Amino acid sequence: MPLGRAGRKTQTDEATRRCIATGEAQPRAGLIRFVLSPDGIVTPDLTERLPGRGMWVSAQRDAMELAIQKKLFSRAAKTQATLPDGLLELVEDLLLKRVIDLISLARRNGSAICGFEKTKGALISGKAVVLLQALDGSEPQKGKLRPPDGQNTHITCLKAAELGLAFGRDYVIHAALAGGGLTKSVKHDIARLAGIRGEDAIIEAKQSDEPDAERLKTNE
Repeated sequence: MPLGRAGRKTQTDEATRRCIATGEAQPRAGLIRFVLSPDGIVTPDLTERLPGRGMWVSAQRDAMELAIQKKLFSRAAKTQATLPDGLLELVEDLLLKRVIDLISLARRNGSAICGFEKTKGALISGKAVVLLQALDGSEPQKGKLRPPDGQNTHITCLKAAELGLAFGRDYVIHAALAGGGLTKSVKHDIARLAGIRGEDAIIEAKQSDEPDAERLKTNE
């Protein structure tokens, strides 16, 4: 295994882990880490900070189901591993809570806004780098706004009630995020949540030569 100048693993090696279900090595960002608790229970470690030997599973529903059904956690841990009831649902709930908490933090520091008019204004001004729209919102309504050009600029994994929790409302259809570390974290965790849910989370916006304001006007 290649080493850096100080005898350490290269950055590439450090950033990849092997999924116990698929057997494929992939970037850590697309995986979920698990450890065994002191009493041998398989425990999700979304922050990747818990002590113990890490077991990594691709953040995809079919990979998680395979790891559970085939008892691959015990094989990876080389000891008996106890699966908590509803492990897949537990992972989904924990990821959802992380995403809602992160968006809520972004709202409090002024880098997340919601509502059609405010979102539209942020897109026109160029302040918004990500458009969030509720999965269960009406398509004609959502089609009135387009995400910023570029990669990973359109998040559509959360339901209106879930997105609303982040903004202290009953429901939210349209929201936007400005640039920054919190936005990067939201995109990271929401992509994992979408994989576990089996939903598309992030859509790559098509490049366009039209100014943002003109593109939005044509959709009003």
